[in-house]
Amino acid sequence: MRLRWVQGLLAVWLALGAPGSWAGMGGFCASTNEPSAAVQDRLMQVAAVVRQELEASGQQAAIVARSGMALQRLGQRYSHAGVSLRANPSTPWSVRQLYFACDEQRPRVFDQGLSGFVMGLHDAEVGFVSVLLLPPEADAHLAQTALNDTLALQLLGSTYSANAHAFALTFQNCNQWVAELLATAWGNLPGGSDARAEAQAWLHQQAYEATRLNVGWLLWLTPVSPWVPPADLAEGHLRVSMPEGLERFSRQQHPRTQRMEVCHTTQHVVVRRGWQPLPDDCQPAEGDRVVPLQAI
Repeated sequence: MRLRWVQGLLAVWLALGAPGSWAGMGGFCASTNEPSAAVQDRLMQVAAVVRQELEASGQQAAIVARSGMALQRLGQRYSHAGVSLRANPSTPWSVRQLYFACDEQRPRVFDQGLSGFVMGLHDAEVGFVSVLLLPPEADAHLAQTALNDTLALQLLGSTYSANAHAFALTFQNCNQWVAELLATAWGNLPGGSDARAEAQAWLHQQAYEATRLNVGWLLWLTPVSPWVPPADLAEGHLRVSMPEGLERFSRQQHPRTQRMEVCHTTQHVVVRRGWQPLPDDCQPAEGDRVVPLQAI
């Protein structure tokens, strides 16, 4: 039992990107398993439900996140976030996000259709998508900033690391890019060559708290990463921007933010409105919307 627990934690650590690997994406880039036709069809139906909800929301933008990677052992359902935009020049509700281009070994800002974003769910049997719907003013500022190509690229760090510290300029992960985009939008920041530094300064002033991942002795398995502060190293945790922290911060900044969570099994999609999370087995409760899935 203990051996399986250790093996599970090591899998989590590799999924995050161990400190000795600056890109932190070796395991991700090596994973090329294509989902079956049945799984792809199911996830496209899930994406259609999410798109329908977004279209009916009247919003210009939504902060979206998907489940994936083996982070449940660290208490994290969601691993990757982006901004879904009604007026995205690619297609409506495409997700603007940071992703790591494995072939080029560099991070990029990328617009991905909602179906493709949902297709990134690593969970073939049960998967989750979260959606944050902001109050009108915050929504408008986020949409305007996210659609500004110059600002979006000014916030792109040069070196990706999945476990990058939230207040370090040397490295950046996908969720940190979203955090800095929110700061630029809601802080009305001008961008420019110091865009990331100004965004992080604003986040600090607003008491942004990155997600604390308690990994314990795993921090000592590889050479100490230069972006892990000594105090964090001593306590055995990482402070990383994750979808959970983005949701918490958005609600702190804009208390009228609404949340919607979508999950799927092989039989159905469940849509829940509100801040009460869906259960791990994706079984509906009273008040949830249930959409049966069509098998191919």
